[in-house]
Amino acid sequence: MTDLLKEKLSRLPDNCGVYLMKDTAQKIIYVGKAVVLKNRVKQYFIGTQKIEKVAVMVNEIADFDYIITNTEFDALSLEANLIKKYWPKYNILLKDDKRAPYIKVDLKNTYPRFEIVRKLKNDGAKYFGPYFFGIRASDVLEILKLAYQVRTCDRNMNKQSRACLDYHIKQCLAPCERFCTQQEYSQAVNQAMLFLCGKENTAKSILQRMMQISSDNLDFERALIYRDKLAMLDNIARKNIADIPKSVSMDCIALSTDGNYTVASVLFVRHGKMLGIKNYSIVDASFDKSETFTSFATQFYYNNLDAPQEIVTELPISNSIKEFVYSFTKKFPILTCPKRGIKFELLLTAQKNADDFLIKSRTKEQVKYSMTIGAVKQLEQILGINSARRMECYDISNISGTDKVASQTVFIDGEPAKKEYRKYKIKTVQGSDDFASMQETLKRRFERAKKGDDKFTDLPDLIVIDGGKGQLSAALQALQLTGFAHINIVSLAKKDEEIFIPDNPISIKLPKDNNALKMLQRIRDEAHRFAITFHRSTRDKKMLEK
Repeated sequence: MTDLLKEKLSRLPDNCGVYLMKDTAQKIIYVGKAVVLKNRVKQYFIGTQKIEKVAVMVNEIADFDYIITNTEFDALSLEANLIKKYWPKYNILLKDDKRAPYIKVDLKNTYPRFEIVRKLKNDGAKYFGPYFFGIRASDVLEILKLAYQVRTCDRNMNKQSRACLDYHIKQCLAPCERFCTQQEYSQAVNQAMLFLCGKENTAKSILQRMMQISSDNLDFERALIYRDKLAMLDNIARKNIADIPKSVSMDCIALSTDGNYTVASVLFVRHGKMLGIKNYSIVDASFDKSETFTSFATQFYYNNLDAPQEIVTELPISNSIKEFVYSFTKKFPILTCPKRGIKFELLLTAQKNADDFLIKSRTKEQVKYSMTIGAVKQLEQILGINSARRMECYDISNISGTDKVASQTVFIDGEPAKKEYRKYKIKTVQGSDDFASMQETLKRRFERAKKGDDKFTDLPDLIVIDGGKGQLSAALQALQLTGFAHINIVSLAKKDEEIFIPDNPISIKLPKDNNALKMLQRIRDEAHRFAITFHRSTRDKKMLEK
C-alpha cells in the first residue's frame, strides 16, 4: 500500500457517502456506496484474504476519492448516477438492452390507440407488459383487434377519414369514420384493458364464436387465424399462478456466482402471470451477495418506470432501494425474503435459471474477456503504455476531395461505446489531402476539450489512426499544436496490418490471430464504416438540395 493511500485511509470520515476507486491513470474503476465510509473503504486494503474479483480490483487501485452524503438514499442515488457517467469497469453495468416490448394505451385521446412500444415514459398513459418468452406483444395486439376491435393505427382522430382494411375484416370499430359512438368505443377499450390486466377473458368466447362463424361460412383460412389466437390465449392462461392474486406484480431476483463470474436472473410476475425470466452477466467488486443484490437492484431499477409492487430476493437488500424506486415510479415496493410458499418456489425457479445461466455463460464470458479487456491489457504490454482503456480511432472519407468528412469512434474496455462517437465535416482543407483533413479533425476535437465542452472532455488513453507513417505524423503534429502530445498514439496500416508508433521507424507486426491486433482492426474498421456512412448521407443530402 502506498503512503498516499495510507494517509487518505487515516482521514476517512464516519459519514455515509460514495467512494471512487482510481487506477494509476486516475481513471475511475469502481464506484461504491457506504453507510460508514471509514469502515467500508478500509475493508479493501486491510483484513482477510479477499475473493478473486475484489482482489483483482484492489491490485489496480492507486488512489481514491469520496463524497459525503446526508442519507443512505442520497448515496445510493449518487452511486447510480456516477456509474452511468463513468462506466467503471468493476461495477455492474447493464448494457443489455433490447428493451422488452409493452402495449401502450393513451387514455387522454378520445379514441385511444393500442400500440407496441419499447420505452416507458412518465406520460400518464397505461402500459401493459413486458412481453417475452413465449408471449409476443404483436400476438396479444392481434387478439385485441380480433376480440375487441380496438384501433392500432396512428391516424389523426380529430379529422374524420375513410375506414381502412381493419374495419372491413372486422378488426376495428372504425372510430375514424364514426361508425361507432364514443361510448361504444370506450366500452371496447375498457374490456381490452381488463383482458390485459388478466381480470376477464371474454376474448376466448368471442374468438370461439368468430371461429365457428367463419367455419360455417366455409372461410377456413380465417377460421385458422382464430384457432391460432385461441392457442395463444391458452399459452397465456397457462402462465397464471394459482396461488397469487391477479392484482399482484413482482420481480424475483436471484444471483449465482463462482467467485469470479456472477450472473443475475429476474423472474417477472405481472397481474398474477409469470411472463418469463431475463438473465444478466455482471461484473461487480462487492464484498458479499447482499451488497451485490443492492448494486444490481440499483442499476436494474434506475429510471425504470415498470418497477413492481414487490421485489423478492434470497437475502435482504437495503431499504433505501424503496426510496430509490419511488423516486422514479412514485410507488414504494415491498421487499421480501420468503422461506416457504409460492414466492419461495418462484425464487427457486429464478435461482435454477441463474445457476444454469452461469454455467452456460462462463465460457462465453471468458471468450469475450480475451477479445475485450484481455486484448486491452495485451495491447498495453505490447506498446509499453499504462492504459488503453479508452481508445479513439479517426478516419477520413471523401470522393476526389469532395464532401470530405471524418469519423471518431470510441472503444472502452475493448467494446464500442457508440454514444461517444463523433463526426466532422472538413471545413478548411482544399482538395483531397487526407493528412491535412486528419490534422483539422484532431485540432477541432482537442480544442473542444480545452474549452471544457462536456462532449469532448473525456480524453483517450490511446489514439488509433487509420493509415501509415504519413497519417501518424500529421496526427501527432495536431496533438503537439493543441497541447496534447502526452496522449499515446499509433497508426494501423491496412496493407500489411503494421502498427506504427512515434519516433520508431520500425513497425510492429503481430500474428494474425493476436487478440490485440484484432481489437485494433475492429476499431479501425468501425471508424471506416462510420465515416463512409456519414459521407454517403452528406453526399445524398447535397444531391437532394440540387
